[in-house]
Amino acid sequence: MEIRNDLYLGDCQDVLKKISENSVDLIFTSPPYADQRKNTYGGIRPDDYVDWFLPKTKQMLRVLKPSGTFVLNIKEKVVNGERSTYIMELILAMRKQGWLWTEEFIWHKKNCYPGKWPNRFRDSWERLLQFNKNKKFNMYQEEVMVPMGDWAKTRLKNLSETDRTRDESKVGSGFGKNISNWLTRDKAYPTNVLHLATECNNKKHSAAFPEGLPEWFIKLFTKVGDTVLDPFMGSGTTNIVANKMKRNSIGIEILQEYYDMVKSQVSPVELYLFEPKAEYEADKY
Repeated sequence: MEIRNDLYLGDCQDVLKKISENSVDLIFTSPPYADQRKNTYGGIRPDDYVDWFLPKTKQMLRVLKPSGTFVLNIKEKVVNGERSTYIMELILAMRKQGWLWTEEFIWHKKNCYPGKWPNRFRDSWERLLQFNKNKKFNMYQEEVMVPMGDWAKTRLKNLSETDRTRDESKVGSGFGKNISNWLTRDKAYPTNVLHLATECNNKKHSAAFPEGLPEWFIKLFTKVGDTVLDPFMGSGTTNIVANKMKRNSIGIEILQEYYDMVKSQVSPVELYLFEPKAEYEADKY
């Protein structure tokens, strides 16, 4: 099976218009956060972030398959000692645009060093927001199952009568779980909190995330031969991991330095220098 690596140099808002609609299985990306990476990406003020980002998500909505998923890694911002609401505002705006906000995952940075400010402590987590076009989408939950763990040795040791039935929740939130079903299992489904160390060995990019982050979501939402898109490619972690996992990948990067770095690390079938007036055919998917 031939695995494609299509890398584009340009603004993703322009490049995405050249990608065929309904052609991508997973979009996994981490755009510049509000007011951060000023020395590389210029920084976008929290008050301007939604207007800056929505034209890009409009194109992402177009290229994503109806069965596909968009996972957005984004971080909170504190302004004048108060949490900014720009992420919540972005979620609401994207819902109006046509996205379904299906789930929210938390990346716990388990090697985060301590710190404090006068009115708060250091964040050791980031959001991973899951958006979809439809309520039914491809999801391979068994691919991310984890060992049962030590909790099973105690939690499953002495089961009550309630643990052996699927009774209605006392708070009216649905039906409780039949815990006894887990007695013979050696694997369980994970929670929506991912415990991963931050990337420490990639000094060539200011915001490289660990390979384990895109790897987990690629397992969950794609299969071999599917297409993964990162419209803010950066150091190319998503694309490199996707190709290791035998997925096609599309990467878009606005800065020449990072584009050249990724180009030297992968063996793409096609490379593009994007110019808005160019007449080449980029609709490969």
